[in-house]
Amino acid sequence: MAKGLSVEKIIYVLCALTAALCAWLLLRTYLRNKIRLLFWSGLCFSGLALNNVILLLDKTVFSTTADLLLLRSSSALIALLLLLFGLIWEEQ
Repeated sequence: MAKGLSVEKIIYVLCALTAALCAWLLLRTYLRNKIRLLFWSGLCFSGLALNNVILLLDKTVFSTTADLLLLRSSSALIALLLLLFGLIWEEQ
């Protein structure tokens, strides 16, 4: 492996890319089919991708200078609340 590239960093990047890919696929399918649950799921995965990017930054870039726990937790909470809102909205 390249110098400075640890397994931990690779896993963080892969998680962020996976969540971003899921968000892209969900939102693309929403644009084709107009099923609103796909929209809310896509927004949730967008928030989770953002959460993974913040996690990567927190654990690798700002590991000694700043603690991004509150920002990470807030982005995950907002992402899950979007999905919860979409599930409730579609039920009514």
